[in-house]
Amino acid sequence: MTSLSISRWQPNHSNVRILTIASSIFVVLTAVVYVWKIKWVTPIPHDATTLVVGRDFLNFWMYGRAAWGADPGQFYDPHAYNAVLMTLLGPDYPGQNWSYPPSVMLVAAPFGRLGYFPALLCWTVLGLGIFVVVMRRFTEDHRLLIPMLFSPAAIFCLMSGQSSFLTAAMLFVVLSSLDRRPHLVGILIGLLTLKPQLGLMFPIMLAASGRWRVFLVAGITAAFIVAVTAAAFGPEVWSDFIFKGIPIQNNLILADPERVATPFYPTIFMNIRGLNTSYATAMTVQLCFSVLAVGAVVYAYRFRKDADPQLLAALFLSCSVFGIPYLLAYDTMAMTCMAVILLAGDKLDTRGQIAAKLVYWLPLIQMGLGQFHIPGPALIPAIFAVTILMHLRRGHNSETRAASVQSAQDVLV
Repeated sequence: MTSLSISRWQPNHSNVRILTIASSIFVVLTAVVYVWKIKWVTPIPHDATTLVVGRDFLNFWMYGRAAWGADPGQFYDPHAYNAVLMTLLGPDYPGQNWSYPPSVMLVAAPFGRLGYFPALLCWTVLGLGIFVVVMRRFTEDHRLLIPMLFSPAAIFCLMSGQSSFLTAAMLFVVLSSLDRRPHLVGILIGLLTLKPQLGLMFPIMLAASGRWRVFLVAGITAAFIVAVTAAAFGPEVWSDFIFKGIPIQNNLILADPERVATPFYPTIFMNIRGLNTSYATAMTVQLCFSVLAVGAVVYAYRFRKDADPQLLAALFLSCSVFGIPYLLAYDTMAMTCMAVILLAGDKLDTRGQIAAKLVYWLPLIQMGLGQFHIPGPALIPAIFAVTILMHLRRGHNSETRAASVQSAQDVLV
């Protein structure tokens, strides 16, 4: 059983009502402050962070523009990339860096033919539209879409012009169709390599559950994407990404001595780095949690793969968050939606409900505490995973006891 549908659930309206009211207030306040602080400069207005409106979408758009030019891999050099940005946006622009694999150009190319704001509008409408269509399949009461769309993860996604609506929809389709549509699932997992941090746990889960056909299709899809990218833009674009892009991203974000990115990354590594500890220390702690995440996924999908699919999906998504060092707040969108569904279905005990609510507010908690380099928010997905593991374990023990009782009765008869 792999369906994530809640068609047989009775929504817990008190939990959902509180989330809806609180998130609505959050959205109104955020919108007012965001618009109020926009600097209406040309050619593209800037937000309070001095980045352009749409922030990260600028990078996606630039990937699209580069796809139609010569030597796109040159922009993995931040000096070359920011020289182009300053030509477009003025010499005072603070700069950004290319962080995506070159395969993103295959998706971004059509948007690169449009102006910035038309492209941003099309991207936002496309992401929201696909998200709503997909998530309606998993919600008996469509009002659950309100707290999902008003969640901090969703709002930060909108503000950043990010892909989280699309990737969350893809993750839900994957986790609901593992056995029913293995070829589609494999293709979607392969496509998630466009944002590789979201799919690192999939090989572990597929191997643990023995879904080798999905594993094979995902691998073929990923290899095909690499080959098409190399054919379209030249094989050197991948060497530029591996030998320039990845090390620079590591140095500018993970190893940054100023810890500027701390508020935006709800990961164990970044929480530890926020304490001004060394890179090696933070990575060591992260690796310990990564091992725990891998162990939890292996246990759940090897020994409890017939358990409640919603709980398995929530466990997988939470492990995918706390098990890696590099992941931004808006990348928790799928985990946020799963927390809402579990709360609505009244599937969790008291501790689980508290953990799910903290998951919902995680991006905002991380943003608030991260400003002062206060650690702790990154533990929320780990705590959520532990509560689910305990639930799975209790369910396993209950089934074992029931089987023992039935066996004893059969012997007596």
